[in-house]
Amino acid sequence: MIKGIIMIDKLIERIVELQNPTCVGLDTDFSYLPEELREGIATFEGVAEGLIEFNMNIIDKVCDIVPAVKVQVAYYEQYGYEGLRAFDYTVNYATGRGMYVIADCKRNDIGSTASCYSKAYLGKTDINGKKIKAFPADMLTVNGYLGTDGIAPFVEDCKKNNKGIFVLVKTSNPSSGELQNLKLENGRYIYEQMGQLVEEWGKDTIGKYGYSDVGAVVGATHPEEAANLRSQLKNTFFLIPGYGAQGGNAQMLKCCFDERGLGGIVNNSRGIICAYKKPQYSGMTYAEAARAACIDMQQDLASAIGKMGR
Repeated sequence: MIKGIIMIDKLIERIVELQNPTCVGLDTDFSYLPEELREGIATFEGVAEGLIEFNMNIIDKVCDIVPAVKVQVAYYEQYGYEGLRAFDYTVNYATGRGMYVIADCKRNDIGSTASCYSKAYLGKTDINGKKIKAFPADMLTVNGYLGTDGIAPFVEDCKKNNKGIFVLVKTSNPSSGELQNLKLENGRYIYEQMGQLVEEWGKDTIGKYGYSDVGAVVGATHPEEAANLRSQLKNTFFLIPGYGAQGGNAQMLKCCFDERGLGGIVNNSRGIICAYKKPQYSGMTYAEAARAACIDMQQDLASAIGKMGR
């Protein structure tokens, strides 16, 4: 039994408070850092320190106007243990600055292995009777293509610990249709079938806004499929990648939102963390440019979605 306000309600209330459904993607590659943070570094330890400084400064600059960050673990894993140290520091720092954290790890397995993945990001690990958090994220991206066996442990931890997950349903990459748009014998597309499973998995975690803690990843680059999913999945909140560098725009993704201007959060990674490289933000520091890009994005989204929580 979930106690208190559930995670998705907390995220929605922060979105409404800020009138901003933006999620900053801290998919921070070392090459994205400005020259002054990269100069002279030749070790993973040095890279980690650079990533931490870069992420901290961006978080400090946007935490009062953006509700959430998405931290993509692959960008940190490539630097080994030190990269994971930077990942851990980033997750904890963003939490400390009042932001909701989506760990973008796309985990997937069954049974005890899935439980271990879930403990790492959504729960606690038992050490001689002491429960310790590993990476204390608020939400986690997961891959549902092993079926219910691979999702049940994550859903249980969502219920137990007031956390959330986003299941891959219709992804933003160009080749997603090779599998996700195949039609089944029942007439549904595979992405529709996955969406129906997500709706079912989340039926016991629906909050006061009508959305559950089991959300779906639905790309902005496929508006027809996104509109189809929104019409079918009344209780499923969307994490929406593909805005900006991948070609998605506000008009394409407005179909992901309901008549109250709710129902999704829109991720933007390079468009924000690399904004300092763009001519329109010339003369700004990377953190100042990130803030300016967030403001521009908020205004763009608001022009399409309207007032959130209306």
